[in-house]
Amino acid sequence: MLRALSFTFAALVCLALAAPSFAAPPLEAYGKLPAVEAMSLSPSGDRFAFIGVKGDQRKLYVGTTDGRPELQAATGTAKVRVLRWAGDDHLLVVTSATVPMVGFNVERQELETVVAINIATKKSIVLLSDVDKFVPYAFGDFGVGETGGRWYGYYGVLTRERGGDQAINATAPDLYRVDLDTGDAVKVASGGEDVGSWLIDPATGQVIARTTYNERSGAWRVLTGAAGGGLLASGQGKYGGADLYRGRTPDAVLIVEPRDDGGTTLQEMSLSGKPVGPPQDGDTLAAPLLDKRTHLWIGSILPGDRPAPKMFSPDLQAKIDSVLRAFPNETVTLESTDDGFGKLIVDTSGTDDSGTHYLVDLTTGHADALGYDYPDVGPGDVGPIEMVDYKAADGMPLHGVLDLPPGREPKNLPVVVLPHGGPQARDYPTFDWWTQAFVSRGYAVFRPNYRGSGDLGTPFRNAGFGEWGRKMQTDISDGLADLARRGIVDPKRACIVGWSYGGYASLAGVTVQNGLYRCSVAGGAVSHPGEMIDRARGETSDAAERYWESYMGAKSALETQLADITPVSLARRADAPILLIHGRDDTVVPFVQMNEMQAALQSAGKPVEVLILPTSDHWLLHEDMRIEMVKASVAFVERYNPPDPSPAAQPQVSPASAARQP
Repeated sequence: MLRALSFTFAALVCLALAAPSFAAPPLEAYGKLPAVEAMSLSPSGDRFAFIGVKGDQRKLYVGTTDGRPELQAATGTAKVRVLRWAGDDHLLVVTSATVPMVGFNVERQELETVVAINIATKKSIVLLSDVDKFVPYAFGDFGVGETGGRWYGYYGVLTRERGGDQAINATAPDLYRVDLDTGDAVKVASGGEDVGSWLIDPATGQVIARTTYNERSGAWRVLTGAAGGGLLASGQGKYGGADLYRGRTPDAVLIVEPRDDGGTTLQEMSLSGKPVGPPQDGDTLAAPLLDKRTHLWIGSILPGDRPAPKMFSPDLQAKIDSVLRAFPNETVTLESTDDGFGKLIVDTSGTDDSGTHYLVDLTTGHADALGYDYPDVGPGDVGPIEMVDYKAADGMPLHGVLDLPPGREPKNLPVVVLPHGGPQARDYPTFDWWTQAFVSRGYAVFRPNYRGSGDLGTPFRNAGFGEWGRKMQTDISDGLADLARRGIVDPKRACIVGWSYGGYASLAGVTVQNGLYRCSVAGGAVSHPGEMIDRARGETSDAAERYWESYMGAKSALETQLADITPVSLARRADAPILLIHGRDDTVVPFVQMNEMQAALQSAGKPVEVLILPTSDHWLLHEDMRIEMVKASVAFVERYNPPDPSPAAQPQVSPASAARQP
């Protein structure tokens, strides 16, 4: 049986234990970025790295799993997205930034920079930094490998072409092999308008196979080698091409093929072009799992309310099952493993758990707490998080997540309805920082998985096509009505809050719909769906345009007004105060969408407030911006939908639960 033991050095140097408290944590505790993130084990399992907090600084930490610190480096305000090992001595730190795209057909884009650190020598180098030769960002990560005793990374790179005396930006990435110690970059394969991705053999550095996709026609292919080569598979993909991974053996590949219905089929093929086993429905396998060293396919993540790994090897499956049994009441996410699955890092979350990272050593049966995502939010601050089932008005079975304040009777509670973004995403019974900020103030929070949500099967996703502002919207309010029927929430004390598509649903909840909510908070919100179609046509891709047309119910590329589901067009119908929040660096939903909604509401004489986040992207990756957003959104809801003022409404933390001991 696994058991929790004392902290390793990581927790000791960067994480303060939560001090005992007898009131709800301050909102800053929820708005802060996670105190630990991007946990990653080296292939041997002897080292691990993560981003952590010490005082008011975010730092990169590297140390050994037996407790010896090896490296610390301040990350400042850099948006660290991924930590990735290349062997045991090289760590790749991937950051992103919002970059003006001068000379391209998009105004700005979120682009990635890769820093390679040699842990043994303590030397670091920024890859692809030669601005005369490259656009200095990675446009695709195609793995790492050791060849001839040296470690290399493989990246998509926009090569600057010379035209007269000026450098011209290429429009399609080429594949480069980059030395992780020197930064020397060598072109391995040429890109092109239709080239999608490359698959690399990490031992030889050779291109095994590649994909192509024609945006206009939707035709996709999988071919062997870096150029020319044999045809392994082909077809039509309305919303995109095939994805490509290594198969279970070195002479096989796994092809995730798009289907006519928008779903996927997984087919393993030998490099000679013969199928390996029967095809599998992509709805039954959420994501392939790959061996850290060989990149071979060793299992898959099975979808569900608690996604779980399914390994091909019975021995590996037994190891995974032993970890899941150790945390029976929580959602367990596999963060990182060593080569042999002897050591794992998992993240747990759920009722009484605001997120805990454990180092699991299956050879000893120990699970050591490495750190907490939100150390100031103790177990007693996190109330019940559970799945609830209900039916839409047309009878479709639906479900969502209900978060309840701790220590409160679930009866006639004020409620915040918080639909997820995407919309092709879904909510799980896990700790969510924005949700829990409202829960801490005495609100029940309902997170519905409306039709059109992802990871619930292709038919369920497709049931959302054409239903923006229609059945996707009423699925949300049908869930609210069901909770009210059960007596859990008071439907007269409801606000709707959301980000991205959830922000659209929040606007639609008081414009397309009426009489349901006392206020609306719309963050990073789509206020004019048709403009997203127009933008895809002009800036992104034909596949994205077709995708949005299907979801939004546009009958043609020219019919994008969609007046019946467009909050900007229906601003005069707004029947509750609205708070608009948007980041100026948002590259997903243009900032102009907020400006248009604000102007329309003001012109109609409707109550509207605006919070502009001057340096924020769509993902709220800057902590100060996220804290400001949380404070403003909670204050707005409290003003128009006050929580129960009685003392019982304030979550109480017992001394025993407040101090987070592993």
